[in-house]
Amino acid sequence: MLFLLRIVPILLCALALPLLAQRASVRQASPEYLPAPVDSNSPAFWVDGQLNILTSTGMVLLSRGSSLFFQNETDAVDLEGQQHIPVWVEAAWLDDDGTLLLWYHHEPGGICPSNGLTQPVIGAAVSYDGGRSMIDLGVVLTAADLPSCDAKNGYFAGGHGDFSVFRHSDGSFYFYFSNYGGDVSVQGIAVARMAYEDRFQPQGAVWKYFQGEWNEPGLGGQVTPIIRTKVAWQLENTDSFWGPSIHWNTHLGTYVMLLNHSCCEPGWKQEGIYVSFNGDLSNPEGWSAPQLVLKDFGFGPAFYPQIQGLEQDGTDKQAGRVARLYVHGVSHWEIEFTPR
Repeated sequence: MLFLLRIVPILLCALALPLLAQRASVRQASPEYLPAPVDSNSPAFWVDGQLNILTSTGMVLLSRGSSLFFQNETDAVDLEGQQHIPVWVEAAWLDDDGTLLLWYHHEPGGICPSNGLTQPVIGAAVSYDGGRSMIDLGVVLTAADLPSCDAKNGYFAGGHGDFSVFRHSDGSFYFYFSNYGGDVSVQGIAVARMAYEDRFQPQGAVWKYFQGEWNEPGLGGQVTPIIRTKVAWQLENTDSFWGPSIHWNTHLGTYVMLLNHSCCEPGWKQEGIYVSFNGDLSNPEGWSAPQLVLKDFGFGPAFYPQIQGLEQDGTDKQAGRVARLYVHGVSHWEIEFTPR
C-alpha cells in the first residue's frame, strides 16, 4: 500500500459523459477530513444511529460518530486470528443480523528480498461486534503470475489489491480489484464474484471473470481486465487505472466507479481521478469509458478517491445527487451526479 502523502491543491474539472447520458461534476467546498489516517479505500456503515468508518494504514482503526462530520471516537480494531499483517480493510458489508463482512488487502513480506517489493493478496474477515474486532477467514484472491522482482513502480511485483466489494441484487458479492502483474494484456481492473451463501467459508468460493465467463478460481486463476493497463506496472512509466471505489447512486439509479490513474512517470505518479458508470454491476463489460473529474498537475500524489453520501443512510457505498468527494481521506470538494 502506498505511503501516506499529504494532499495538495489539485485542478478541478467537470466532465459530461455522453455515452450513458450522465454527468459528474466537482466543485470546491470547505475542507473536511476523515477521522483517522487513510492509506486505502475506507468503508463505512451505520449501526444504531452511528456512522462507523474503517481506515487503514497497515493497521485498522474504527471511528464512530453521529454523522460524517461528527466522528468523536476512534479505536484500534482487534485483529483476532489475523495471520495477514500488515492489513488494509478496503470493503465492508453489514448483514441484516448485524454481522459485518470485511475484505482486506495484505502485502506479504519476503517476496523480493533484494528490493522489498511485495505481491498483494485479498482476504476476507468477519466481525460480530460491529467492527471492534475481526476474525480472519483467509485469503480469497491471489494472482496467477509469478512476481516480477525487477518491476520499477517502487511498490508491487504483481498481485491483486486496492479494490471494492459490493453485493448485487442477484445475491452475489462482486469484487472489482487491481491486477498489477503478468503480461500487460492482463493488467488493469479485474472482477470476481462469490455467492452470498459462501460468505463464511470464502476460500475457494470466489471465481474470477475470464474471457466472458466466471470460470477461473480466485486463488491463482487468470483474469480478463475490463479496463486494461496501457503501459505495464513493471515499467517506470506505467499508464494504468487502479483502486476502484464503487457506490450505488440513488439519484441516477446506476453504479458509479471512481478510479485512480497513474501515468506516466516513476514513483506511482497520479495523473488524475476518473469516473465510470454501469447500470448492472454483474455485467463487467458494461462500464463506460473512464472520464476525468479531478486532475493533479504534479504537486503531489492524490490517491484513493471515494464518495461519502450525505443522506441519512449515506456511506461510501450509497449516495444521491450530491456527495462529498474524499481523496486520501481529505475532502475539499462536493461531487454532483446529474443526468445529461
